[in-house]
Amino acid sequence: MKISIIKIGGNVIDYPDKLEEFLVLFAKFPGHKILVHGGGVMASRFGESLGVMPEMVDGRRITDKDTLDVVTMVYAGLINKNIVAKLQALHVNAIGMTGADGNIIRSKKRPVKEIDYGFVGDIQEVNTTLIDHLLNGDLLPVINAITHDGKGQLLNTNADSIASALATSLAVDHQVNLYFCFNKSGVLIDEKNENSIIPLINEDIYKELKKEKVIHSGMIPKLDNAFEALRKGVNYVWIGKAENLHLAAKGKLSGTIIEQQRYDLY
Repeated sequence: MKISIIKIGGNVIDYPDKLEEFLVLFAKFPGHKILVHGGGVMASRFGESLGVMPEMVDGRRITDKDTLDVVTMVYAGLINKNIVAKLQALHVNAIGMTGADGNIIRSKKRPVKEIDYGFVGDIQEVNTTLIDHLLNGDLLPVINAITHDGKGQLLNTNADSIASALATSLAVDHQVNLYFCFNKSGVLIDEKNENSIIPLINEDIYKELKKEKVIHSGMIPKLDNAFEALRKGVNYVWIGKAENLHLAAKGKLSGTIIEQQRYDLY
C-alpha cells in the first residue's frame, strides 16, 4: 500500500481561509493518506484567555496540568473536529483521533533533565495494525498532537515527531511518503528569498550545506528528522508550502524533496 503522511501547522490552521483552501487540495490528494496537525498558536491564544500563559523553552512548550487541559481541548477538540467536519463536507470520510483513541500512539512522559517539560510525551509505539484497518476501510485518520502513556495520562507531543513516527512505523510494510507543510516554499539558500529553493537534498548535499552554514539553523532539526525517517525506510520527505501540496503529488517542482543517498553499483 502507498501511504502519504501529511503534516500541517499553525501557518494553515490559524487562518480559516487557508485551512479551507488546503483541505480542498488535501481531499483531492491521491491514494491513502493521513493528516497530522498541531495548533500551538491557537492553544496559546485560548490559554491566555483563560489565564493560562504559555511558557516556551527553545521553541518547546512547557506543559503543566492547566496547559495540558488547554492543548487537549484545542488540539483534540476545536481544531481536530473542525477539520473532520470540513473534510466530511468534501465527501472525505475522516475520523479524528488522539494517540489514546484505539491506542494508536503510546508515549512516555519525558524525563526531567536540565528542563522539566511537564506532561510532554516521547513516542514509544505506533499501532500500525489499527491504522491499516482504518485505511483499508476507506477511513482517513486525522491525528492531533495528543498521545497517552497507557496508564490513563494524556501527553502533549510534538506534531512533527508524530508524523515522523507514523511514517517510519508504517514504512515497515508499506511505501510511505512524508510531507511537511510549513510557512516557507521549501529549504531555502536565503531564508528571506522564497525563490532560493533547494529542490533536492541528499545526505552529501546536506553535510556540505551545513558545513557552509547555508541552511538556517531553524531548518536543521526538520532535516535531521527527515533523514532519520529515510534511514528507517520512508521513501522520501517533502518540505514546502501547503498550497503547493497538489503540485508535489504530481511530481512537479514545488518545494524541497529530501531523499536517501543512492549509489550506483558497478
